[in-house]
Amino acid sequence: MALNYIWVGFFLVAFIVALFKLIFFGDTEIFKLIIDGMFESAESAVMNLALPLAGVMTFFLGILKIGEEAGVIRKLAKVISPFFSRLFPEVPKDHPANGQMIMNFSANMLGLDNAATPFGLKAMQSLQELNPSKDTASNSQIMFMVLHSAGPVLIPISIMAQRAIYNAADPSDIFIPALISVYMATFTGLLFVGIKQKINFFEKTLFLWLLGISGFIGFVLWYFAGLPKEEIETTSKVVSNLILMLFIVGFIGGAVYKKVDVFSAFIDGAKSGFETSVKVIPYLVGMLVAISAFRNSGALDYVVDGFKFAFSFTGLNTDFTDALPTALMHPLSGSGSRAMMIDSMKTFGADSFIGRLSCVFQASSDTILYILALYFGSVSIKHTRYTLVAGLLADLVGVITAIFVSYIFFH
Repeated sequence: MALNYIWVGFFLVAFIVALFKLIFFGDTEIFKLIIDGMFESAESAVMNLALPLAGVMTFFLGILKIGEEAGVIRKLAKVISPFFSRLFPEVPKDHPANGQMIMNFSANMLGLDNAATPFGLKAMQSLQELNPSKDTASNSQIMFMVLHSAGPVLIPISIMAQRAIYNAADPSDIFIPALISVYMATFTGLLFVGIKQKINFFEKTLFLWLLGISGFIGFVLWYFAGLPKEEIETTSKVVSNLILMLFIVGFIGGAVYKKVDVFSAFIDGAKSGFETSVKVIPYLVGMLVAISAFRNSGALDYVVDGFKFAFSFTGLNTDFTDALPTALMHPLSGSGSRAMMIDSMKTFGADSFIGRLSCVFQASSDTILYILALYFGSVSIKHTRYTLVAGLLADLVGVITAIFVSYIFFH
């Protein structure tokens, strides 16, 4: 429903603003500008975005399938299981929800939303079986939802693919800033919910995991913050591309070692990649056309100028405000915020500060309202307790962190 209201709202606000300009400023070209932009955006959504994206998604989902056949995903789940099992003390150790949640988080870490969703929905159903109050979210369900919505993505594959489509010099240069931002969002959600649920963060295994992850992220931020801009960009490119290459070679190498029919596995996964890309075309066309109308009417300029005016009293650099539409849309609609991100790259350039920051915004968390509707709706949960507050708080911290690290890396 939120996406429906947003979509309708874009057109309605665009019409009102355009009518205002026509009546009070005599702008006779405003409606032609909006209509021309709508046609252009509809064509661009298919020819310049959806079709090129199909190739990239086909390849990477094929690689993921190889990793699954080789058992790499299961091994990853096994490695992180001691950490997650302590976050859900109400779930028995031998309950299938544990494995389903770990697989969901593992798929999320690889930036594969379509692979993560089936595991997540199954995990929610399993947690509902343990829930004593069927219409109210349990502690375990809240923890799962907040961690999921915070979006602990290790590799934002789809975002880097879209940066490549818009001719970014290095599509993966947002990898490290996005990693730092998503970690801070996830850690905030974890801490908030953990305090509410009285989880003992000083338990040895849990504490060591949190300490190790926090130490690594802190070291990365400290190290890159002390480098000259040229070295930051160079080092970030090398590290990002090396990690991506290690994943690809590791998945293929593991499959060869396990004597998996690698190419057949790739084809099976690649088919789902193409199907996924085709399915998103209507959503991209609809949202990009609506955003085009909203932007060309001048409404978005008013919103951004309002933020610039507000932030001007703080004495801070306000360059980041042009990327805020992506951040503002993100809690409401994943496709909406993705369209905003694409529009930012199209308008300012993929390698501009705004284009890069919009991509980091998009990678820093998931769409909390959509996630709540999808997952809690699947098990008929009516009372979500403090889930939304925790999710929005995590999203806010992710946005603030994204701005901070993007100034360090890209400004």
